[in-house]
This record gives sequence, C-alpha cells and structure tokens, in this order.
Amino acid sequence: MGAKLKVAGWVAVGAVAGALTTMQFQANARSSLSPLPLEELQQLAAVFGMVKSDYVEPVDEKKLINDAIAGMVSGLDPHSQFFDKKNFKEFREGSTGKFVGVGIEIGMEDGLVKIVSPIEGSPAFRAGLKSGDLISKIDDTAVRGLTLDAAVKRMRGELNTKVQLTIYRKNENRTFPVTITREEIHAQSVRYKIMEPGYAWLRVSQFQESTVDDFVKKLEEIYKAEPNLKGLVLDLRNDPGGLLDASVAISAAFLPRDVEVVSTNGQIPESKSSLKANPESYARRGGADPLRKLPAALKKVPLVVLVNEGSASASEIVAGALQDHKRAVIMGAQTFGKGSVQTVRQLGPETALKITTARYYTPSGRSIQAKGIVPDIMLDETAEGNVFAALRMREADLEKHLNAGNDDPAKNEAADKAREAAREEARQKLEAEYAKKQEPPKPLPEFGSAQDFPLTQALNKLKGETVIVSKTAMERKAEAKPGE
Repeated sequence: MGAKLKVAGWVAVGAVAGALTTMQFQANARSSLSPLPLEELQQLAAVFGMVKSDYVEPVDEKKLINDAIAGMVSGLDPHSQFFDKKNFKEFREGSTGKFVGVGIEIGMEDGLVKIVSPIEGSPAFRAGLKSGDLISKIDDTAVRGLTLDAAVKRMRGELNTKVQLTIYRKNENRTFPVTITREEIHAQSVRYKIMEPGYAWLRVSQFQESTVDDFVKKLEEIYKAEPNLKGLVLDLRNDPGGLLDASVAISAAFLPRDVEVVSTNGQIPESKSSLKANPESYARRGGADPLRKLPAALKKVPLVVLVNEGSASASEIVAGALQDHKRAVIMGAQTFGKGSVQTVRQLGPETALKITTARYYTPSGRSIQAKGIVPDIMLDETAEGNVFAALRMREADLEKHLNAGNDDPAKNEAADKAREAAREEARQKLEAEYAKKQEPPKPLPEFGSAQDFPLTQALNKLKGETVIVSKTAMERKAEAKPGE
C-alpha cells in the first residue's frame, strides 16, 4: 500500500486507544476466585530461571517480570494492558488532558503533520501558528516518514525546554522556523462553532477529566450567542472515548432526569451497575452537579449526533443512550463497536493494570460489543462517496476481541476471516482506482469546515431540508457469515 493511502486510510485506528476507563485505583489486586495452578506457576518459575541463567547475554530481572505480566494481559483482549512507569505516566496524561508540549491538535496530510487547531492560550497559539499549517521538521528530524505518534513524542518533552518546528504555510507559500518553549498544556476536548443563525456545532474529541466542565462552558457561550437555539449538532466522529462518568454526564445534559444512560455487567459485584441521568451517577465525589448551570432549553433543543467508524467506547455510550431514548437522530457511519469497560488498578507507585471488567449495555439492553451503534441515517464521508471507510479497522477486526457475550466462537472466527477478506478486497479496489487516476486520494475536509459533508447533512436534517443519504453504506453485522 502506498504511504499516502496508508496514512489516510488507517487514521481511525486511533479509536483503539479510546479506553472506557473507570479510574478505580487500589494498591492490591483482588484475591483469585480459585486456587492457583501450582504446576503452571512452577513452569513459569523454571522458564524465568532458564532465561536468567542461559540466555546469550544478561537480562534485567525486573524487565523479565514486567514482560511476563504484559504478555499475560495482552493475551486477554485488545484493551487490557499492563502499564510500566512510562506507559502509566502517558495514560494519566491522556485521561487528565494535561501534558507538557507545544499545544496543538494535529492530524496528517500528505505525510506531514497538519495543525488542525492551536489550543487557545498555548505556546503554539502565542507563536502565531494557524489551522492548516504543515509541520515539515521537528528540530532536525524530517516529519515525512514518521508516524503521528512518533511526531507527537518528539514535540512533547520536559517543562521549559525548547523545540524548533519548521512550518509550511500553504496560503502564503512560504516555509519558516518557529522556536517554542514547552509548557504544561490543558487540552481542550470540546470545541464549537455557530454555523448559521440559530444552529450550532459542538464537537467532543475525547472524554477527559476536564471535558464536562469544558462542555458546559461552551454551551453557555453558544446560548449567549444564540439564546433561541433552533438546533444543535453534537459531533462525536473519531472520538475514541475516555472516562465513563464524563460520557454519562454529557448524555444526562440532554436526557430527562433519572432515566438510564448505560448499564454494565461482569464477573465481580462492582461491575454490575446501572448509571442514570442524575448527579449521583456522574458528579465527582463530594462535588456539585457540573451540569447545574446549563439552560433548561437544552433538554428540548432538536439534536443530531454525528458518528463514524472512529467513534468508540464512551462516545458510543452517548450515542446509544440518546438513540434509545429517541432524544436525538444519529447520523453518519456505524461506530467502532467497543462495548467493554476497563478498570485501572494501581499495582505500585508507578505501575498499574488496566483490565476489562465488564461489558456495557445501552438503555434498551443492547450490547454493541464488536458491532457498534447503527445510525438512524447513514451518510457518506464526502459528496463523492466514502473514500476510506471500507479500510478502517473496528473492534470486530481486532485480534482477540471480545464477543457480545452470547456468540458462537466458531461462527465468530468465520466472520472475522470474512471481514478481513472484505477489507483487503476494498483496499485493493481503492488502490486500483487511484492508480488509474494517477493521483492520491484527497484528504478529508476538516471537521466543522464549510466542506464538511456530513455536518452539512446534519444541519439540513435540523432545518427540515433534503438530506443526501448514503446509497452504498450498509449495516455491518457482528456475526456475518462468509459471503454475506
């Protein structure tokens, strides 16, 4: 696959990173429900001893043990994970929305890092970087050839250190260097735009600790600008998920008090719960209701929720709750299908275990695990159709993914093979089409822009105008048989 096609086609794989995580830290893991398998533990100890004594060169004992734990957990499902010191630090930064860096939201375009938006008040914002700027070098390293994650790691660093970015500004056709001093950044997971009088677009890109407060603040600004709001588009496309309480709160903002938002069920008693649209289910311990300032009109405003294959986990909880209660029209593409709950249990001061403890269910009792939320109205990515949708991986494509809880394993294995074959066929077809045209596929328009086709259709729906629905998109079954 060509580099350009690979970058663009697999952009939604980032949805895998969206862990629906309940931050329940505790020092010790729960006792096992059954006696330990002594023979297997003896084998583990024997292997450890052999590696320690016979391997070609000395190995670090702590690394061996950490690798053994990581291997044990990674064999469970794609979302269970052992956090060593470095990974645990990165995980906590991701959930709090705080990190040390330059302060930009980024994507990829033509192999370069594209600035989607500088975070207001950040060093990048103060340095004059703009939406649409392309980063071609980070210090002395060329960006072309780096993954997005690798580029992010190079831009992040220690507090008060400097990084030089080489910027290409297309509309001015010039390249220039900018030196930026890294600071602690508070990422903004909520953005909005008044699209036209009476209609607003509100995007939630991730469910972090600050998301609910940011959500309330942006809605207050929307209603200040449009006191008689006629319609709202809640954009959850490519939202990989995040914190459970944040998803419950945002659902509750639009729903009647005390209706169920989501239920969970697993092996241990704490995993069996029903979370409702009330502060007891989403307010932080000892804190006031973060939604108390929202206008009452929000409960009734016409609402469209935009989703796509990259909408996962917590964003699927919101879409499922609003769909089941018929509070919103869900539009876009079938979502990622991550219907499992992970709990983080701290093992030591700097290590932790993220382990899947439950499946979650929408208010009507649906498990969306390995299936996702099917929109009420299917939309294409662009006016010309879907460019990359067939290539994007979802939960059902991940190795060792959980089933919905009551599936036939043999049937699931056959379905997995069929999905992989279909995606490979779609990839080959897309590459063949663009080989004939002798040009790479165009990058998708920025969310919230005037060229954002799904957003235009969502606004048309709110205004009672014609919606151009997809003629090709079909529901992707969780248990499809080969050939279906």
